[in-house]
Order: sequence, then structure tokens, then C-alpha cells
Amino acid sequence: MTLTGPAGVGKSRLALEVAGQAQRGRRFEAAVVRLRQVTDAIELRQRVMRALDGLTSATAQHGSARGSTSHLLVLDDCEHILDECGLLLGHLLPRLGHLKVLVTSREPLRLPGEAVFSVTALATPQDDNHAALARCLRSDAVRLFLDRARAVVPGFQLTEANAAQIGEICRRLDGLPLPIEMAARLTGVFPLSEIVARLDDPLSLLTSGWRLADDRHQSLRAALDWGYDLLSPPEQSLFRKLSVLPGGFGADGAAALVDHADEVSDVPYLLVALRTKSLIVPCPEQNGPARFRLLECIRHHGHERLIAEKEDTEVYERMTAWLTTLSAPLQEQAVVHPSTLRRLAEERGNLEHLLRRPDDDTDERQQLLAGALAAVELSRGPSENAVQLVSNVVNRTPEVSRYSSIALEAMAAFAAWRGDLGTALRHAGRAVEVERGYDRPPVLGRLLLQRSALHAMASERDDAVTDLTECLGISHHLPDETLTALCQSGLARHQLQDGDLRSAEKAITEVLPLLRTRIPPRQLRMTLDTAGMLALEQGDLSAAEAYFVESLRSCADRLREAVVAIEGLGVIAARAHEFEKGLQLIEAATRIGGGTTWGGNWWRDRTRTAHAAALKALTTSRVDAAITAGKMMRHRHVLSIALGSESNGAATETALDTPLSRREQDVVTLVAQGLTNRQVAARMYVSERTVETHLRHIRIALGLRSRAHIAAWAAERQIATASIA
Repeated sequence: MTLTGPAGVGKSRLALEVAGQAQRGRRFEAAVVRLRQVTDAIELRQRVMRALDGLTSATAQHGSARGSTSHLLVLDDCEHILDECGLLLGHLLPRLGHLKVLVTSREPLRLPGEAVFSVTALATPQDDNHAALARCLRSDAVRLFLDRARAVVPGFQLTEANAAQIGEICRRLDGLPLPIEMAARLTGVFPLSEIVARLDDPLSLLTSGWRLADDRHQSLRAALDWGYDLLSPPEQSLFRKLSVLPGGFGADGAAALVDHADEVSDVPYLLVALRTKSLIVPCPEQNGPARFRLLECIRHHGHERLIAEKEDTEVYERMTAWLTTLSAPLQEQAVVHPSTLRRLAEERGNLEHLLRRPDDDTDERQQLLAGALAAVELSRGPSENAVQLVSNVVNRTPEVSRYSSIALEAMAAFAAWRGDLGTALRHAGRAVEVERGYDRPPVLGRLLLQRSALHAMASERDDAVTDLTECLGISHHLPDETLTALCQSGLARHQLQDGDLRSAEKAITEVLPLLRTRIPPRQLRMTLDTAGMLALEQGDLSAAEAYFVESLRSCADRLREAVVAIEGLGVIAARAHEFEKGLQLIEAATRIGGGTTWGGNWWRDRTRTAHAAALKALTTSRVDAAITAGKMMRHRHVLSIALGSESNGAATETALDTPLSRREQDVVTLVAQGLTNRQVAARMYVSERTVETHLRHIRIALGLRSRAHIAAWAAERQIATASIA
């Protein structure tokens, strides 16, 4: 068996532990041969034969007492003499049937009968400041950090105050034991906040290896230098260039960075080689073509080498050109196709990295790339970092260029997301003004559609209709069915508010089936809200509820966008005499969005009427309870009430978040109550073996390592109080 993995992942330590347990359990006589200093076949053979002679002697002395004559030979650090090891083992293994060999290497030996086990990094906590302590308690990487930190700072503890920083350190070091140990030992010198800040240059920071360790483990840079020197020149070249892609890459992204056509054809083979040598790892949860990434410490090492070779300027230029090509649909399509957004979302980290670089402020392509990043962010929930990054690009690049309207469009969308309609309209107006200087009707149509929606939110009806009318003319001229449908949907909202229900119904009936097939559910939200409002006006509560529920589900992870749908469901509840539910939802919507302005005074009048009806129908104590509940509702409680699920927050959260079967959830509940496997089996009327199988499936499904982790996971979700009949 060969243990493979990147530098610092703990291959040698795992092999030594396996050998020690095998020998203590009297299953094998074990010998370890360290090969890091061996450079030729003769010395290799001499060391291995001496070890085998020692095993034979130990067997003669202890074999009869232990009842075993099997031998375990550990060959540690073989990556620099793979061919020599392969030839020697190919000669020995057929002759020594009692011999088992455990090898550590950054790549397999590729021998017949070889089993390869990839040693993975330790589990790191998810990035969640609201539950940082609970997540850190379940993390093996954090436990290693704490153990090593206590060696230099006795009494060092994980607390609510430091959990987020410790979790970030472990995540940024990708759960690799060697750099985590080095970082933990720095707690005797630096506060945690300074260690986090210094991780922008991890190779210069992490130099405190164990004094007795070999030279390669005295610093992280030395460990990575060793592996780099073993690469072929083409592998080294591609490895350096991949360091500019922190967001991961596929074969197309890697090929975009190389120089010549013959090198492009070699990229797939070089990626296989780098994966085999544990320098790149598959991206998790990928769909479609394979994507890989460099672990962060390894990427920093590659980037240092890139700069040392003076290749960084040229490679970043190729990266810019490639991402500009991917972003080109933003200046070609009136309604950006979902496949384009999905492709750009894959490169989100790379877009962000490129825009953070200090670059030529006259490069107008940055504005297009900022627009691409904004499009991705707005489809998933903008982060403040991304908003600031796009703002910086707009401020430092030319005020007028062929891409500036796209960057201004992004700024308008971000301002609207923050609720700053004045700023949003100013950016949107400037974007339209700039775009009129270019012959790109699809982009102008998209910008007019955006500005009309902002005018509608600001209750500027005439301006909104004017923009929609011009946009509709552009869409007919192109022609573009999707843009036409979006314009008609916008006009239907104004027809509805004017009381022209027949025209509004005709428009919605025509456009909704088309838009369901052309745009993502999240972008369909405003049309669905209009359909829900129309059904309410027509007195069809059932149809209205269906539309608002569909709208809410489309953005259930971002309730700020679902305020109208939540209010609509509250109005429906009040009209159906479910006054407490209606009051709770309207109050929750007010807290989430500060009171919607999307439908203007027309819609506010309807929510106020429903709110007043609930106040009148309920007693004072029930009103107070409903209002308090609405104001204090958590995200998932809002969903459970609005969507008609059970209002029990813990049960709802478990059902929504857990990839477990009902039976497995029962096992989790009993384990969290402290029952042993035998007690769980007795309560569930199954065998202990069945319980063990359930626990194994649960650990795999949840990514947990032990019963203690399962109990912590259950406690975090408050599901340990359930009872099993």
C-alpha cells in the first residue's frame, strides 16, 4: 500500500502509527526504512536488506510467542527514487509471500497489486461567525492546533472570542497538519489576529519546524521546494502558472495560461501528472468538467516561483484576456443566459483575485470583469468585500469606456441591494447615458430595464413606464423574446396598479410560461410577485398563494429579496382569517426589509389593510404575542410559517438541512442522549451491527469522524430531545 498526499499532510506520521499499532498488536514484526537521504539503487537495496534481516531475526526470537511470522516493511519518503523502489519491490515481493510493504510518497509507485490510499487533510470548520465555536469543536484541524498551542502556551483554550480566528487559520492552511503545527507554535509569540494577518505570506511565516526534524520539515518552504525540484520542467512551468488561479481551474483555464499551441495540447497530461504528484486536488462538489485547485500554501509557493522567473506579468495578462472572453456575453446579451452566469460563477475566486491586483488603472477590461463578478455576486447574495472591490474598480478606471456602463450597472444593483435608491438611480442613469454612445442595443435594453425597476421602487411611475416603453421597442427590433417578456411583465405591474386587471392578466398569462423556461427562478421573482398581486385583486387566494410561495422558494436563502412574497402570504392569511399568521408574516417582512417599496403606495395600502384587520380581530395579548413573534423570527422559522410547514424551528431545520433518512435521524437522536450502541439497538429493536452500519453511514453523510462529533452535531441543531417509541 502506498500513502500519497501533498507535503505536510502527515503521510510519514500515519505510516509510523500504523506500523506501531501492528507491532503492538502482535500482528507483524515491523521495520521502518527512511529514504529521504537515499539517492541511488545500491544504498536503497542495502538499507532494505538490513531491515529485512532484522525482521527475520526478530521473528526467530519472538515469532513463536507471538504466533506470527508476517513482516511489515515501511519505506518512508520514496518520491525521489520511485523507479529504484519499484524495481526492488518488484523483485522482492514475489519471493517473500509473508512480506507486507507500506510506502509513503507524493505519488504512487504504479506497481501491480499496489493499493493507493490518498491521505487527506484534517477537517476544517465551515466559515460561519455565528456558530464558530460549535463548528470548531467538531474540527480535527482545530483540535490539532489547540494541542500544539498548549505546548507553548499552557492553558490555551478555545473560546467564543477566538474561535473564528482559529477556524480561519485552519481553513487558510487547508487543514494540513504540518503548517497548522507551525502556526500553533507561533501563539507563544504573536496574538491570533496577527497570525491571521501574516498568513497572506505563509511561507515566510511558517518556519518553526521541530528541531530534530529533517531539513525538509524545518520550514514549509523547504518542504515544498523538495517536491518542486522533483518535477519535470514542463510540470514546473504549468505549476507556476496555475498559481494565479486561487479559485480553481479546469483544462480550459490552465490552457489559457500557456505560451504555444504544442504546450496547450500537453495540458491535460500535465494536469494528470500534477494530480498524481499531489500538487493539485479536485474541487469539491463539482458538476460537469473536472476542476482542480492548488492548496493555498502550495499556491503561494508556486506564485513565489512565478515571480522569481519573472513570468507573472505575462501570465496575468493571459489570465485577464481569458476572463475577458468569458465575460463577453455581458456586452452582447440583453438577458445574460443562465449558462453564462454558471460559468462565471465557477471563476468567481479568480475574478476577485485578478481585480484585487494593483494594476494599470487605464485597463478598461477591469470594468467588464467587475461587472462579471457583480453578476455572480447578485445571483448568490453579495458580500461587502465584493461590493467594495467593484466600487474600487469603478473609482480607479476611466469614467467613460466601452465597459464603464457595465460596471455602473453593477454599482446600481449593489446600491439597490443596500436599499439606497438614490445612489442606485444615479448610477443607473449614468450607465444609460454612457451606453447611448455605443451601438449595443442589447446592453442598452438591459440597462433601461434595470432603471425602470429602480424608478418603480422609488414610486416614480411615469419614468418607469417611459424606460419600459423604450426597452420594449429595442426588444422588438432585435428581436429578443426574453427581453420583450420582461418588459411586458414590468408594464403589467403598472397596469395592475392602474386597475386594468384584464390587460395585466393577459400580459402575465403570455409571458410567465416563456420566462419559466428562459431565466433562473430567482430572476422570475418579480413576475411571480406581480402574478400573486393580480390573483389577490381577483380574489383568488389559492392562486395568489401558489405564486407567492413559488417566489419565496426561489430566494429562500435570501429573505431580503422575498419581502413582497412574505407580505403577500401575510395578506392572504389575514384575508383567510388566519390573523395571527398574517400578523407574524407582515411584521417579519417589515423587520427583514424595513418595509417594502417595490409596489409603492398601492401595495403598502393592501398590507396595511391586512395588518389593521388582524389588529381588530385579535385580543391585545394575542396581538402583542404575534407582533413579538414576527419581529423575533429566525430565517427558517419565517420559512416554516410562510410555507405552511411545522412551526417547530428545530424540527424544520433538521428536515431542511439533514441528508439522513428518518431511521438515521433516530439513531442520531439516541446517540445525542448518551446511549451506547447496545442501548440504541434495544430501543430501536435492531441488532448492534445494524446500529454500527447506520453510524457509519451518518459519519459519511455528514463528514464527521466519531460518535462525539455526531452528538455535537445533534446538539447544535437541538434534536437530542426527541423520543423514539
